Amino acid sequence: MSEFYNNAIFWVEVDKIKPNPFQPRKEFDEAKLQDLAKSIRQYGVIQPLTVTRREFEKPDGGIGTDYELIAGERRLRASKLAGVAQVPVIIRADFDDDKTKLEVAIIENLQREDLNPIDRAKAFARLVSEFGFKHVQVAEKVGKSREYVSNTIRLLMLPDDIQQALSDGKIAEGHTRPLLMLIDRPEEQKTLFREIILKRLTVRDSESIARRIAFDKVRKKEYLYSPEILEMERELTEALGTRVAIEPKEVGGKLSIDFFSEDDLQTLFAALASRIAQKKNEAVADAVGAATEAELPVEQLDDRTEEEKTVDENTFDPRSFSL
Repeated sequence: MSEFYNNAIFWVEVDKIKPNPFQPRKEFDEAKLQDLAKSIRQYGVIQPLTVTRREFEKPDGGIGTDYELIAGERRLRASKLAGVAQVPVIIRADFDDDKTKLEVAIIENLQREDLNPIDRAKAFARLVSEFGFKHVQVAEKVGKSREYVSNTIRLLMLPDDIQQALSDGKIAEGHTRPLLMLIDRPEEQKTLFREIILKRLTVRDSESIARRIAFDKVRKKEYLYSPEILEMERELTEALGTRVAIEPKEVGGKLSIDFFSEDDLQTLFAALASRIAQKKNEAVADAVGAATEAELPVEQLDDRTEEEKTVDENTFDPRSFSL
């Protein structure tokens, strides 16, 4: 019977076909589905769907039949949109275990290049975690190298917002290589991601930046910079939400702060101004405390005129600001 199933095409009502619970593809382009539905109305479903057949007992004691989709969910969805009552199917009796359902669904989507990188990574990860496949076994199944499978699964190490951008096509899969290079530096990774989106960096430019950051990290850690400077650099990066680099020299040094737009620059100045005002207030509070202990008049702590105080507290001109 199974041989008969596997070599014959049947017409099955679309309402009797259940989706594949192991379908790795999560997103379907609605416009493309509508185009396929239009084609199906005109020409019908040309390529049969692949399903498994299941019999079950009805409440009245009779035997019912339904089907579970193995491959062809896009065609099934478009057929429903087209209002088709029945579709051609090939019934596979040997595809009734969960591992095979997932495996076949992945392979079909890969052959059609229908999976986005994150869906593909999740599918590979399921084969590894749920069914005990080794990376090399997954590679053999999908006709790729072991490195391809391992690097694809590594995409799931990226933060959710970067994964979503990759799924949506806002960044290319090649951009993930430099972002993964910064997996242990989340603030730098976040900054590079913003640069890729806002500046539309190429993969090559992104890799160059990531390599420079990684090199600077090693150079600073092992040779030049004190822990205090590295900590200040880290705190400024987190506080300002952009890349900050401190480069000590024989005399003095250089502080560089990246920004992406004029609005970004204004935000940076506002943050720095707020920080300076906070430090001034803390200094005055400390002085007040010291004066109280020494029983000195508080008025002696601030010899600015009222006009100067008003200017200091209420205005801040970025053009006159310097570090």
